[in-house]
Amino acid sequence: MHVIGVGRDVFEINKKIAERNRRTFDESGVLAINFMGAVGSGKTAMIEALHKKLKGCRIAAIAGDIVSDLDANRLKKLGIPVVGVNTGKECHLDAHLVEHALDDFNLKDLDILFIENVGNLICPVDFDLGTQLNVTIVSVSEGDDTVEKHPMIFASSDAAVINKIDIAEAVDADADKMRKDALHINPGLKVFLTSIRKDNGIDDFADWIRNKKDEGKRRKG
Repeated sequence: MHVIGVGRDVFEINKKIAERNRRTFDESGVLAINFMGAVGSGKTAMIEALHKKLKGCRIAAIAGDIVSDLDANRLKKLGIPVVGVNTGKECHLDAHLVEHALDDFNLKDLDILFIENVGNLICPVDFDLGTQLNVTIVSVSEGDDTVEKHPMIFASSDAAVINKIDIAEAVDADADKMRKDALHINPGLKVFLTSIRKDNGIDDFADWIRNKKDEGKRRKG
């Protein structure tokens, strides 16, 4: 019983900090997006691609990883303000880590903050970061049954990106099946089929993000 109580306390504390983060983002006019997905799904590459597409938007990133700073360094090379966050043994970011990382940004100078979560399709589900949007990215190379095997992360997402569709035939995967599986889990999900290498679907994804940013401005105004 004691262990369960401690677990509940952890989730409650995380929830309170997440709500504080969300207020901070809203008050600063920043659209914060939590990018979740397995290692190799293309989270970092997607942020790189979106940086090119979202012209006129002031973008920054928090790059979460267990021990490495490779993803953070990739984004820094593009001139994107980046804070790398190492979680040690934890397989997810949490609201406290995000809140601490925010100290390194001047949020008033930003429009969009991408938060690249640790590569995992299970652990991040339980930890709200305070972002206004949650996006799950999966690659066809993970197998076209990966969506139906991980229903909780898609149920808690606002959008799903089925990535690397250009290699679907080579890896014997059905991207449309993955799309249908995602919508079966969450009918309100916005689903994008993308290939970063072929520049397919990225414009539509970028437009969706830009529209979400504009919606936030209208609500605040």
